Amino acid sequence: MTNPAPLGAISTSHHLATEAGAAVIGAGGNAIDAAITAAATLCVVYPNNVALGGDLVAIVRSPDGKVRFLNATGTAPSGQSLEALREKHGDALPLRGIDTVTVPGGIRGWQALHELGATRDWAEHLAPAIGFASEGFPNSRSVARELIAAQATLGQDAGAQPIFYPGGSPLPEGAPLVQPALAESLRELAAGGPDAFYEGALAERWVAGLARLGSTITLEDTKAYAPFWDEPIETSFQGLRVLTGPPNTSGFMLLRALDAISAGIDDPLGAGAGALAQAFFESNLVRTASLSDPTFGGATGAELVAATAPAETLLAEAKASGDTVGFSAVTADGWAVSFINSVYWDFGAHILEPDTGIIFQNRGTSFSLDPASPNTFEPGKRPRHTLMPVMVMRGEELAYVPATMGGSAQPQIHAQLLQRMAAEGADPHTATHAPRWMVEELTTDGPPTVLVENDVPEEAKASMTAAGFTLRVVPAYDEELGHSNVVRLDGASDASNGATGYTAASDPRSDGSAIVVHRSGHAEGSGEATSAGEGSGTVGDG
Repeated sequence: MTNPAPLGAISTSHHLATEAGAAVIGAGGNAIDAAITAAATLCVVYPNNVALGGDLVAIVRSPDGKVRFLNATGTAPSGQSLEALREKHGDALPLRGIDTVTVPGGIRGWQALHELGATRDWAEHLAPAIGFASEGFPNSRSVARELIAAQATLGQDAGAQPIFYPGGSPLPEGAPLVQPALAESLRELAAGGPDAFYEGALAERWVAGLARLGSTITLEDTKAYAPFWDEPIETSFQGLRVLTGPPNTSGFMLLRALDAISAGIDDPLGAGAGALAQAFFESNLVRTASLSDPTFGGATGAELVAATAPAETLLAEAKASGDTVGFSAVTADGWAVSFINSVYWDFGAHILEPDTGIIFQNRGTSFSLDPASPNTFEPGKRPRHTLMPVMVMRGEELAYVPATMGGSAQPQIHAQLLQRMAAEGADPHTATHAPRWMVEELTTDGPPTVLVENDVPEEAKASMTAAGFTLRVVPAYDEELGHSNVVRLDGASDASNGATGYTAASDPRSDGSAIVVHRSGHAEGSGEATSAGEGSGTVGDG
């Protein structure tokens, strides 16, 4: 008996979102359907990382073979000014708070994906998310940990306190997390589609709620907001085409790292780690100096890939590493999505608008208040972004769909994943579970620092130390090193029909899982540490 051909695969950072997306594939939906459903579910079950008030970028491959980049990053309020922000905050924006909230782009991003190729309606896309928000689910390890860390500020927010700090204490792992106001907002989205969030009564409520806190975002801003499709930027690596997002994303940094490896870094995750760390460090400097919104005159991807790192050491603003979801979905009909949705830092601006239950991003903190900076604040401008989707092709055929969170470390995580898989032959499970490190952005004077998990090989640690880096050692599987997800296409899984097989994996640093969905009702699933422990799932169309 031959094995049934798989319908597709999905890997996300929370097992409930993976299961929701896999159920869509099992019911005949495509990768876009699964991605929108998974993203909406993540906005409920992983609110430290993503929410309706966040941004989105994606790379999509359609069945005709075309690969597109979607930029749904939000814009600065039209009524705000650099002068007013400098008068209020001095030389730099705060790290959180109402002035860091930009117009959320994520839901218009969902709409752009939906219009490109979805086969389900909005009620179907959002049904799992509505169920989890209204009925509750066991709080995850990651959310519980971040609630403890965020209590000093998030715990004082009028909207967040009754949801996340009942009785004044952070909601623990495994406790029911119920979000009734968010459930009602999702119902409005299901009934009215994305216009409800940007033009309807839902928009009026959240815009008014933020205005009471001092926001300058208006309904004119939300009605005017639109994402756009663009061409990915790419390079060659190990005979593969690696495609990623152009500015204002940080995709150029991945291409610089892969080009450096190809130019002659031997054993970049071992004896050559110092040279790779130097390449990452130089890319950080280029990002600090030059990354901005190209629609406001910022550099192109090609210019940033080719740029020489500044000779002087530039200090980046003191920022956290960022919290995001990056996930991968592929279906046998030819659709594939590398999908990044984010509120930037954990729980974004630490503002949950109580009438709607929506958490809002703090992406605006990425703007500079230096008038000479290419990334300086301007009304209607998009700040520079850490987000970056990735897709890997073998000629015109899909090879890998990776995605990750990790703030400014995203390009470094992708480089390590691709070195392990494309150059060293590792499977996705081995690559996502391998020890990891990242060169941190310089925010103070002193030697550059590498955040390194304690099980990184000693040879690599010695190489980075010899290259002048200070090591900051953290335990294995530290969440600061990102949540990665990978789907690999394996060629013909059944020689009789030429069907494609898949291998999928999810990062142990997250609460995620990966599922390969089969026609017969059988599925291959792998799960990482969840509130219920390790597990697997079964999904199909029968």
